[in-house]
Amino acid sequence: MLVKRKAPLLSGIYVTDIISGMAKTIYQFFFGRRVTVQYPEERRQYSDRFRGMHYIKATNGVENCTACMLCPTVCPAECIHIEAGERPDKEKYPIKFEIDVLRCCFCGMCEEACPKDAIKLSTIYEMSTEARKVYDKDYLLEQRGHK
Repeated sequence: MLVKRKAPLLSGIYVTDIISGMAKTIYQFFFGRRVTVQYPEERRQYSDRFRGMHYIKATNGVENCTACMLCPTVCPAECIHIEAGERPDKEKYPIKFEIDVLRCCFCGMCEEACPKDAIKLSTIYEMSTEARKVYDKDYLLEQRGHK
């Protein structure tokens, strides 16, 4: 025999919850504060501690990097690749300095490990491209003016 159960008394409360939720939504729509940023015209202000695009500092047209290999050593993502060379004055310099930005986690450990303050992370966050990109030494040197 099939027994019919009575609906619990609390089942009607859901309607009041829905109505109060809709009232809050409508109030927020008409009288609430707008938080949308119209991106190309307006830009958010980020903290100075924000870590964005990499660049290499240079003084007198020569990069500060001495190819000490500390930045690729401390990099947790293993995205920095350096080949060292030697100048005629017996000073080391990077022949090849590449950063694979898609692997980079922007942790800033390379910046902290550098004894010469050569590699820096700027506040530039607009790094989208149409193709996969590996930043080479020439590109990183060009970016220092865009910080």
